[in-house]
Amino acid sequence: MHVMIVNFRLEDVSEEEYRNQCEAIAPAFAGLPGLVSKTWLADAETNTYGGVYAWRDRQAMEDYRETDIYKGMLANPHFGDLTVRDFAVLEGPTRVTRGLSGTPTPAVGRA
Repeated sequence: MHVMIVNFRLEDVSEEEYRNQCEAIAPAFAGLPGLVSKTWLADAETNTYGGVYAWRDRQAMEDYRETDIYKGMLANPHFGDLTVRDFAVLEGPTRVTRGLSGTPTPAVGRA
């Protein structure tokens, strides 16, 4: 599993317009090969928005970087101070804490 975190500030677009656009484009993200989930982020108070993407593996994330969706995000004039960071996932402890998959690991000694 691999995670990508994207953050940006909205510029010259209202939060309502941005939210409407998110609703409209969400189905395109749902169809991305290798995308396990995308969590959409919003903090109107600090004008910080973005997403947390969980990918099947690093290659799926790299393939996404070649798509028109990704390239469009990078070129979007309404996304200021855009940052994109990616991380490998420590899968063992993440399973214990029900991260990403939401499936808990059975406790030791439980029947």
